[in-house]
Amino acid sequence: MNIHEHQAKQILKEFGVEVPNGVFALTVEDLVKKAKHLNTDKYVLKAQIHAGGRGKAGGVKILNNIDELTKASKELLGKKLITPQTGPEGREVKRLYVEESSIIEKEFYLSCLVDRASAKIAFITSDQGGMDIEEVAKNKPEKIITTKLDFNEDISDDDCEKIIKIFNLKDNSKLAAAALIKAIYKMFLSTDASLVEINPLILTKDKKVVCLDAKINFDDNSLFRHPEILKLRDLNEENSTEVQASKHGLSYIKLDGSIGCMV
Repeated sequence: MNIHEHQAKQILKEFGVEVPNGVFALTVEDLVKKAKHLNTDKYVLKAQIHAGGRGKAGGVKILNNIDELTKASKELLGKKLITPQTGPEGREVKRLYVEESSIIEKEFYLSCLVDRASAKIAFITSDQGGMDIEEVAKNKPEKIITTKLDFNEDISDDDCEKIIKIFNLKDNSKLAAAALIKAIYKMFLSTDASLVEINPLILTKDKKVVCLDAKINFDDNSLFRHPEILKLRDLNEENSTEVQASKHGLSYIKLDGSIGCMV
């Protein structure tokens, strides 16, 4: 099960991870009202859909004041965004998220996932944040490191050091990055997550380590243990046939084509 960015950031925040202050809403009026309480010179408006590549599709905008935010929100809410992950039919924007802007010094990539082949938890890190990680892997494989861990209750300082080494951070920033890894690891195990992806993870001008974006997927088979997470499910973002199948306990994934096989 996937959730929205603003939901993922709230979960991360509950586990002590640094994220920008932000608010979400289902209407422009509510969003603008909430945004007035944010402490920022610029607003970052983000469409909330279950698909990557929003920025290139016009789903992320940096705005200078409330008037610009109001205008951009009216244009974005209800718009169909077409990204490489939505397919040509696109996906309608039904909720918006706005957060305080961050002054970025450096961008990194960080993900944590279940590596089924080795039955371990894998952390993938890169100093090439904000980019398509598949392109980085193809063109600059030396810029990505993978650290595989056995399933333990805690993560060691040595493992944290290996994971964040490619970030080349110093002093308090390095300590903050290690603390972030420990928090994400704890959240990953506690919630039965299958994927956490932070792209970009940033170092701000005042040397804070902040999750500027966040994606979390959860193991469907464990949701009975986490009713609070199941409540976050947005059926509007899922294929209607898959939703219907899930109501009957069936695992069904919609694929292209006219012939299907159940084996």
